[in-house]
Amino acid sequence: MDYNPDHIRLTSAEIGKLWATYAGNTMAERVLSYYLQHVNDPDIKSVLENALDLSQKIVKRIKEIFIQENFPLPIGFTKEDVNLGAPRLFADAFYLRYLKYTSKAGMSIYSIAIPLITRKDIRDFFGDTLHATVALLNEVNDLLLTKGLTVKPPFIPIPEKVDFVEKQRFLAGFFGEVRPPHAMEITHLYDNIEDDITSKALLIGFSQVAKTNEVKQLMLRGKKITNRHIMGCKEMLNRDNLPSPPLLDDQVMTSTFSPFSDKLILSHKIDMFSMKIRSYANASSLNGRRDIGAMYARFLASTGLYVEDAANVMIQHGWMEQPPLASDRTDIAKRKG
Repeated sequence: MDYNPDHIRLTSAEIGKLWATYAGNTMAERVLSYYLQHVNDPDIKSVLENALDLSQKIVKRIKEIFIQENFPLPIGFTKEDVNLGAPRLFADAFYLRYLKYTSKAGMSIYSIAIPLITRKDIRDFFGDTLHATVALLNEVNDLLLTKGLTVKPPFIPIPEKVDFVEKQRFLAGFFGEVRPPHAMEITHLYDNIEDDITSKALLIGFSQVAKTNEVKQLMLRGKKITNRHIMGCKEMLNRDNLPSPPLLDDQVMTSTFSPFSDKLILSHKIDMFSMKIRSYANASSLNGRRDIGAMYARFLASTGLYVEDAANVMIQHGWMEQPPLASDRTDIAKRKG
Protein backbone atom coordinates (compact mmCIF):
# COMPACT_ATOMS: atom_id res chain seq x y z
CA MET A 1 0.00 0.00 0.00
CA ASP A 2 1.36 3.44 -0.93
CA TYR A 3 1.85 5.84 1.98
CA ASN A 4 -1.27 7.90 2.64
CA PRO A 5 -0.92 10.60 5.35
CA ASP A 6 -4.69 10.57 5.84
CA HIS A 7 -4.89 6.79 6.40
CA ILE A 8 -5.39 5.82 10.02
CA ARG A 9 -3.15 2.89 10.85
CA LEU A 10 -4.40 0.01 12.94
CA THR A 11 -3.18 0.19 16.54
CA SER A 12 -1.86 -2.82 18.46
CA ALA A 13 -5.20 -3.09 20.29
CA GLU A 14 -7.11 -3.14 17.01
CA ILE A 15 -4.75 -5.67 15.42
CA GLY A 16 -4.75 -7.92 18.48
CA LYS A 17 -8.51 -7.98 19.00
CA LEU A 18 -9.27 -8.45 15.30
CA TRP A 19 -6.72 -11.27 15.08
CA ALA A 20 -8.09 -13.08 18.14
CA THR A 21 -11.69 -12.60 17.02
CA TYR A 22 -10.89 -13.98 13.56
CA ALA A 23 -9.18 -17.07 14.97
CA GLY A 24 -11.97 -17.73 17.46
CA ASN A 25 -14.74 -17.41 14.92
CA THR A 26 -13.03 -19.62 12.32
CA MET A 27 -12.99 -22.25 15.07
CA ALA A 28 -16.67 -21.59 15.78
CA GLU A 29 -17.48 -22.09 12.09
CA ARG A 30 -15.96 -25.57 12.19
CA VAL A 31 -17.54 -26.64 15.49
CA LEU A 32 -21.03 -25.29 14.74
CA SER A 33 -21.00 -26.79 11.24
CA TYR A 34 -20.41 -30.19 12.84
CA TYR A 35 -23.10 -29.70 15.50
CA LEU A 36 -25.60 -28.93 12.75
CA GLN A 37 -24.98 -32.37 11.26
CA HIS A 38 -26.36 -33.94 14.44
CA VAL A 39 -29.30 -31.98 15.85
CA ASN A 40 -32.90 -33.15 16.08
CA ASP A 41 -34.65 -30.38 18.00
CA PRO A 42 -35.81 -27.73 15.45
CA ASP A 43 -35.55 -24.89 18.00
CA ILE A 44 -31.99 -25.79 18.92
CA LYS A 45 -31.13 -26.22 15.23
CA SER A 46 -32.42 -22.70 14.55
CA VAL A 47 -30.23 -21.11 17.24
CA LEU A 48 -27.21 -23.10 16.02
CA GLU A 49 -27.83 -21.76 12.51
CA ASN A 50 -28.04 -18.22 13.86
CA ALA A 51 -24.76 -18.70 15.73
CA LEU A 52 -23.02 -20.07 12.64
CA ASP A 53 -24.36 -17.21 10.53
CA LEU A 54 -22.99 -14.69 13.05
CA SER A 55 -19.54 -16.32 13.06
CA GLN A 56 -19.44 -16.33 9.25
CA LYS A 57 -20.35 -12.63 9.13
CA ILE A 58 -17.67 -11.79 11.69
CA VAL A 59 -15.00 -13.69 9.75
CA LYS A 60 -16.07 -12.09 6.46
CA ARG A 61 -15.88 -8.54 7.88
CA ILE A 62 -12.48 -9.04 9.50
CA LYS A 63 -11.18 -10.56 6.28
CA GLU A 64 -12.30 -7.41 4.42
CA ILE A 65 -10.51 -5.20 6.96
CA PHE A 66 -7.29 -7.24 6.76
CA ILE A 67 -7.30 -7.21 2.95
CA GLN A 68 -7.83 -3.43 2.98
CA GLU A 69 -4.84 -3.07 5.33
CA ASN A 70 -2.60 -5.49 3.38
CA PHE A 71 -2.53 -7.59 6.55
CA PRO A 72 -1.71 -11.28 5.94
CA LEU A 73 -4.83 -13.34 6.58
CA PRO A 74 -4.47 -15.64 9.60
CA ILE A 75 -5.01 -19.31 8.86
CA GLY A 76 -7.19 -19.91 11.89
CA PHE A 77 -9.19 -23.09 11.38
CA THR A 78 -10.25 -24.50 8.04
CA LYS A 79 -12.34 -27.34 6.63
CA GLU A 80 -9.28 -29.53 7.18
CA ASP A 81 -9.93 -29.28 10.93
CA VAL A 82 -13.41 -30.84 10.89
CA ASN A 83 -14.95 -34.09 9.69
CA LEU A 84 -18.64 -33.39 9.15
CA GLY A 85 -19.28 -37.10 8.62
CA ALA A 86 -18.16 -38.07 12.14
CA PRO A 87 -20.83 -39.61 14.40
CA ARG A 88 -22.68 -37.56 17.02
CA LEU A 89 -20.59 -36.69 20.08
CA PHE A 90 -23.00 -34.51 22.11
CA ALA A 91 -26.73 -34.39 22.88
CA ASP A 92 -28.86 -31.51 21.60
CA ALA A 93 -29.21 -29.97 25.06
CA PHE A 94 -25.43 -29.65 25.35
CA TYR A 95 -25.35 -27.35 22.32
CA LEU A 96 -27.29 -24.69 24.22
CA ARG A 97 -24.85 -24.85 27.15
CA TYR A 98 -21.96 -24.65 24.71
CA LEU A 99 -23.42 -21.59 22.98
CA LYS A 100 -23.96 -19.89 26.33
CA TYR A 101 -20.36 -20.52 27.33
CA THR A 102 -18.84 -19.39 24.05
CA SER A 103 -21.13 -16.34 23.80
CA LYS A 104 -19.87 -15.20 27.20
CA ALA A 105 -16.29 -15.70 26.02
CA GLY A 106 -16.94 -13.65 22.88
CA MET A 107 -18.64 -10.87 24.82
CA SER A 108 -15.63 -10.55 27.11
CA ILE A 109 -13.34 -10.03 24.09
CA TYR A 110 -15.64 -7.58 22.32
CA SER A 111 -16.56 -5.49 25.37
CA ILE A 112 -12.91 -5.10 26.41
CA ALA A 113 -11.99 -4.13 22.84
CA ILE A 114 -14.45 -1.27 22.43
CA PRO A 115 -12.91 1.28 24.88
CA LEU A 116 -9.41 0.51 23.57
CA ILE A 117 -10.21 1.12 19.91
CA THR A 118 -9.78 4.53 18.29
CA ARG A 119 -10.66 3.88 14.65
CA LYS A 120 -14.37 4.40 14.16
CA ASP A 121 -14.97 1.60 11.65
CA ILE A 122 -13.28 -0.96 13.93
CA ARG A 123 -15.09 0.35 16.99
CA ASP A 124 -18.41 0.16 15.14
CA PHE A 125 -17.61 -3.40 14.07
CA PHE A 126 -16.99 -4.54 17.65
CA GLY A 127 -20.06 -2.64 18.87
CA ASP A 128 -22.24 -4.36 16.28
CA THR A 129 -20.62 -7.73 17.04
CA LEU A 130 -21.20 -7.31 20.78
CA HIS A 131 -24.84 -6.35 20.18
CA ALA A 132 -25.38 -9.40 17.94
CA THR A 133 -23.71 -11.71 20.47
CA VAL A 134 -25.91 -10.39 23.28
CA ALA A 135 -28.95 -11.05 21.09
CA LEU A 136 -27.74 -14.61 20.48
CA LEU A 137 -27.14 -15.18 24.19
CA ASN A 138 -30.64 -13.92 24.98
CA GLU A 139 -32.04 -16.36 22.43
CA VAL A 140 -30.07 -19.20 24.04
CA ASN A 141 -31.19 -18.26 27.56
CA ASP A 142 -34.83 -18.00 26.50
CA LEU A 143 -34.63 -21.45 24.90
CA LEU A 144 -32.98 -22.95 27.99
CA LEU A 145 -35.85 -21.57 30.08
CA THR A 146 -38.52 -22.72 27.65
CA LYS A 147 -37.15 -26.26 27.59
CA GLY A 148 -36.73 -26.44 31.36
CA LEU A 149 -32.94 -26.75 31.13
CA THR A 150 -32.04 -23.74 33.26
CA VAL A 151 -30.97 -24.02 36.89
CA LYS A 152 -31.34 -20.47 38.22
CA PRO A 153 -28.70 -18.95 40.50
CA PRO A 154 -29.58 -19.38 44.19
CA PHE A 155 -32.18 -17.13 45.79
CA ILE A 156 -31.21 -15.11 48.88
CA PRO A 157 -33.40 -12.85 51.08
CA ILE A 158 -33.77 -9.15 50.31
CA PRO A 159 -32.10 -7.16 53.16
CA GLU A 160 -34.45 -5.55 55.63
CA LYS A 161 -32.25 -2.43 55.83
CA VAL A 162 -28.93 -0.93 54.72
CA ASP A 163 -26.12 -2.20 56.92
CA PHE A 164 -22.36 -1.73 57.28
CA VAL A 165 -19.59 -4.21 58.06
CA GLU A 166 -18.50 -3.76 61.68
CA LYS A 167 -16.38 -6.83 62.44
CA GLN A 168 -13.26 -8.31 60.89
CA ARG A 169 -15.00 -11.70 60.76
CA PHE A 170 -16.54 -10.49 57.49
CA LEU A 171 -13.18 -11.36 55.90
CA ALA A 172 -12.70 -14.65 57.78
CA GLY A 173 -13.01 -18.05 56.17
CA PHE A 174 -10.64 -20.55 57.74
CA PHE A 175 -11.22 -20.36 61.50
CA GLY A 176 -13.96 -19.36 63.90
CA GLU A 177 -17.36 -18.16 62.82
CA VAL A 178 -17.57 -17.85 59.03
CA ARG A 179 -20.29 -15.68 57.49
CA PRO A 180 -22.45 -16.95 54.63
CA PRO A 181 -21.29 -15.87 51.12
CA HIS A 182 -22.54 -12.51 49.92
CA ALA A 183 -24.43 -11.99 46.65
CA MET A 184 -21.40 -11.38 44.42
CA GLU A 185 -19.51 -14.36 45.84
CA ILE A 186 -22.54 -16.57 45.18
CA THR A 187 -22.91 -15.15 41.67
CA HIS A 188 -19.36 -16.01 40.65
CA LEU A 189 -19.30 -19.39 42.38
CA TYR A 190 -22.43 -20.28 40.39
CA ASP A 191 -21.05 -18.78 37.17
CA ASN A 192 -17.79 -20.70 37.46
CA ILE A 193 -19.62 -23.97 38.10
CA GLU A 194 -21.85 -23.34 35.08
CA ASP A 195 -18.83 -22.70 32.87
CA ASP A 196 -16.83 -25.60 34.25
CA ILE A 197 -19.55 -28.23 33.86
CA THR A 198 -19.72 -27.27 30.17
CA SER A 199 -15.94 -27.36 29.90
CA LYS A 200 -15.80 -30.77 31.63
CA ALA A 201 -18.36 -32.30 29.25
CA LEU A 202 -16.35 -31.02 26.29
CA LEU A 203 -13.16 -32.45 27.82
CA ILE A 204 -14.83 -35.85 28.22
CA GLY A 205 -15.87 -35.82 24.56
CA PHE A 206 -12.48 -34.61 23.37
CA SER A 207 -10.64 -37.23 25.47
CA GLN A 208 -12.67 -39.96 23.73
CA VAL A 209 -11.84 -38.81 20.21
CA ALA A 210 -8.35 -37.27 20.37
CA LYS A 211 -6.10 -38.99 17.84
CA THR A 212 -2.74 -38.67 19.62
CA ASN A 213 -2.06 -40.00 23.11
CA GLU A 214 -0.37 -36.73 24.03
CA VAL A 215 -3.53 -34.70 23.37
CA LYS A 216 -5.74 -37.39 24.94
CA GLN A 217 -3.71 -37.23 28.18
CA LEU A 218 -4.01 -33.45 28.25
CA MET A 219 -7.79 -33.76 27.90
CA LEU A 220 -7.94 -36.27 30.77
CA ARG A 221 -5.75 -34.03 32.91
CA GLY A 222 -7.96 -31.05 32.07
CA LYS A 223 -11.03 -33.06 33.09
CA LYS A 224 -9.51 -33.82 36.52
CA ILE A 225 -8.57 -30.18 37.07
CA THR A 226 -12.00 -28.97 36.03
CA ASN A 227 -13.77 -31.52 38.23
CA ARG A 228 -11.76 -30.36 41.26
CA HIS A 229 -12.77 -26.78 40.50
CA ILE A 230 -16.44 -27.75 40.20
CA MET A 231 -16.35 -29.61 43.51
CA GLY A 232 -14.58 -26.72 45.25
CA CYS A 233 -17.16 -24.15 44.14
CA LYS A 234 -20.06 -26.52 44.89
CA GLU A 235 -18.76 -27.06 48.42
CA MET A 236 -18.69 -23.30 49.05
CA LEU A 237 -22.36 -23.08 48.04
CA ASN A 238 -23.62 -26.34 49.54
CA ARG A 239 -22.18 -25.70 53.02
CA ASP A 240 -24.67 -22.81 53.28
CA ASN A 241 -27.51 -24.87 51.77
CA LEU A 242 -27.32 -23.11 48.41
CA PRO A 243 -27.97 -25.18 45.26
CA SER A 244 -25.58 -25.55 42.32
CA PRO A 245 -26.00 -26.63 38.68
CA PRO A 246 -25.82 -30.38 37.92
CA LEU A 247 -23.12 -31.95 35.76
CA LEU A 248 -23.58 -32.37 32.00
CA ASP A 249 -21.44 -35.53 31.71
CA ASP A 250 -24.41 -37.61 30.56
CA GLN A 251 -24.85 -35.37 27.50
CA VAL A 252 -21.65 -36.81 25.95
CA MET A 253 -22.17 -39.73 23.58
CA THR A 254 -19.86 -42.78 23.43
CA SER A 255 -18.32 -42.12 19.99
CA THR A 256 -14.55 -42.49 19.67
CA PHE A 257 -14.41 -41.23 16.07
CA SER A 258 -13.06 -37.69 16.03
CA PRO A 259 -14.95 -34.88 14.28
CA PHE A 260 -12.06 -32.46 14.88
CA SER A 261 -8.31 -32.24 14.33
CA ASP A 262 -6.12 -32.49 17.43
CA LYS A 263 -4.99 -28.95 16.61
CA LEU A 264 -8.55 -27.66 16.99
CA ILE A 265 -9.20 -29.77 20.10
CA LEU A 266 -6.12 -28.54 21.93
CA SER A 267 -6.51 -24.94 20.82
CA HIS A 268 -10.15 -24.99 21.92
CA LYS A 269 -9.19 -26.11 25.42
CA ILE A 270 -6.42 -23.52 25.66
CA ASP A 271 -9.03 -20.88 24.86
CA MET A 272 -11.48 -22.26 27.43
CA PHE A 273 -8.85 -22.54 30.15
CA SER A 274 -7.72 -18.99 29.35
CA MET A 275 -11.31 -17.90 29.92
CA LYS A 276 -11.19 -19.70 33.28
CA ILE A 277 -8.24 -17.49 34.24
CA ARG A 278 -10.28 -14.35 33.45
CA SER A 279 -13.32 -15.71 35.29
CA TYR A 280 -11.42 -16.80 38.41
CA ALA A 281 -9.48 -13.53 38.58
CA ASN A 282 -12.70 -11.53 38.22
CA ALA A 283 -14.39 -13.63 40.92
CA SER A 284 -11.40 -13.20 43.22
CA SER A 285 -11.47 -9.41 42.80
CA LEU A 286 -15.10 -9.32 44.01
CA ASN A 287 -14.58 -11.77 46.87
CA GLY A 288 -14.38 -10.88 50.56
CA ARG A 289 -13.72 -14.22 52.27
CA ARG A 290 -10.18 -15.52 52.75
CA ASP A 291 -11.05 -19.17 52.16
CA ILE A 292 -12.78 -18.40 48.84
CA GLY A 293 -9.87 -16.17 47.81
CA ALA A 294 -7.38 -18.94 48.59
CA MET A 295 -9.45 -21.39 46.56
CA TYR A 296 -9.37 -19.11 43.51
CA ALA A 297 -5.60 -18.66 43.93
CA ARG A 298 -5.20 -22.46 43.71
CA PHE A 299 -7.49 -22.57 40.69
CA LEU A 300 -5.47 -19.87 38.91
CA ALA A 301 -2.19 -21.69 39.56
CA SER A 302 -3.39 -25.06 38.21
CA THR A 303 -5.15 -23.44 35.24
CA GLY A 304 -2.14 -21.33 34.28
CA LEU A 305 0.18 -24.34 34.38
CA TYR A 306 -2.24 -26.34 32.21
CA VAL A 307 -2.42 -23.58 29.59
CA GLU A 308 1.39 -23.39 29.48
CA ASP A 309 1.80 -27.15 29.07
CA ALA A 310 -0.91 -27.30 26.39
CA ALA A 311 0.69 -24.37 24.54
CA ASN A 312 4.06 -26.18 24.57
CA VAL A 313 2.43 -29.18 22.87
CA MET A 314 0.84 -26.85 20.28
CA ILE A 315 4.26 -25.34 19.58
CA GLN A 316 5.99 -28.73 19.34
CA HIS A 317 3.51 -29.85 16.68
CA GLY A 318 3.67 -26.56 14.76
CA TRP A 319 -0.02 -25.88 15.44
CA MET A 320 0.24 -22.52 17.22
CA GLU A 321 -0.20 -19.52 14.94
CA GLN A 322 1.89 -16.59 16.17
CA PRO A 323 -0.02 -13.42 17.12
CA PRO A 324 1.27 -10.16 15.61
CA LEU A 325 4.36 -8.90 17.48
CA ALA A 326 5.92 -5.51 18.19
CA SER A 327 9.14 -4.68 16.29
CA ASP A 328 12.28 -6.25 17.72
CA ARG A 329 14.46 -3.12 17.75
CA THR A 330 17.53 -4.99 18.94
CA ASP A 331 17.28 -7.36 15.98
CA ILE A 332 16.72 -4.45 13.58
CA ALA A 333 19.80 -2.68 14.90
CA LYS A 334 21.93 -5.75 14.20
CA ARG A 335 20.96 -5.86 10.53
CA LYS A 336 23.43 -4.63 7.95
CA GLY A 337 22.62 -1.38 6.21
